[in-house]
Amino acid sequence: MDDTLQTPMHNDGDAPTAAATALDAQRFEAARLGLAHGVERWTDGSQVFQPAALPSLSMYRTGNPVGPICGLYQPSVGLIVQGRKRVLLGGDAFTYDPRHFLVTALNVPTVANILDATPQCPFMALLMTLDPHEINRMVLEGKLPPARGQGNERAMTVGSVHVPLLRAFQRLVDLLDEPESIPVLAPLVQQEILYWLLVSDQGARLRQIGAVGSSGHQIARAIDLLKSRFTEPLRIEALADEARMSLSTFHHHFKQLTAMSPLQYRKRLQLNEARRLMFAEHLDASTAAYRVGYESASQFSREYSREFGSPPGRDMVLLREAALNAAMGSAAQGCARQGGAGAAH
Repeated sequence: MDDTLQTPMHNDGDAPTAAATALDAQRFEAARLGLAHGVERWTDGSQVFQPAALPSLSMYRTGNPVGPICGLYQPSVGLIVQGRKRVLLGGDAFTYDPRHFLVTALNVPTVANILDATPQCPFMALLMTLDPHEINRMVLEGKLPPARGQGNERAMTVGSVHVPLLRAFQRLVDLLDEPESIPVLAPLVQQEILYWLLVSDQGARLRQIGAVGSSGHQIARAIDLLKSRFTEPLRIEALADEARMSLSTFHHHFKQLTAMSPLQYRKRLQLNEARRLMFAEHLDASTAAYRVGYESASQFSREYSREFGSPPGRDMVLLREAALNAAMGSAAQGCARQGGAGAAH
């Protein structure tokens, strides 16, 4: 089916007919449901599925609201096929759903909440990481139509989902059943997904941030340095030098893109990594604090409590209880599906 079919117009040529609008809605819902079935299939019995043959793609499913989830968003596009999610970047909130995608152009620390999810109607979503170099290559080729929307320096934004984007994601998911075709066809499908993003209502923003020599590209260089050395003492002047900006210009553009100062960004990285070390590697709070660059355990505990809502020890108890409940819920859903299948026979 042609993804670029033109919408029939009224006799005056100014607006789509009611029948055409209904047809567009039917096409959107059919595409959404097809993608939802794919996510449901590949996440069967788990909350997260990341195929080894296609590491740039991840799928998620949960039957309960989740959050707050603190983490680092990579350059990526997030697509929800069922449910709703809110992501906080500094003081900015971005809420998206099946009609809206979330695109992130730089590595940014965030706090996310899955808002709408029940066992009967679980939250289901996909995420594909983006290659800024590929975005820049496509822009420089000069074959894209004029950008829609207005450029804006925030590194995260929400855009409108249309059927061609859903169908491109469907083709990417379908490749999981043809693993021998992935090395050849996946890059082509991913390029198509990039194309639909670059011609979307947020295309101007993506093009602006990805362009070599732009403030977004320069700040990305500083962020890469900060990510690799956030546990070490690091002068802001070194980051500004990496971005090839004066100190005041660097501060201005960094905050415009990430909604936080460089010091706040570093603190988020430190606290998120300390939380991961305590949860995954079972370090105590003091050891985790020193490992990520804190010199004072008491300062670490105060800032950790402000960030995550509980002191480190209490937070670990809550995290492990939540992980255990999630695992038990997945097992129960799996048993229910098996029981239902047996009854059907």
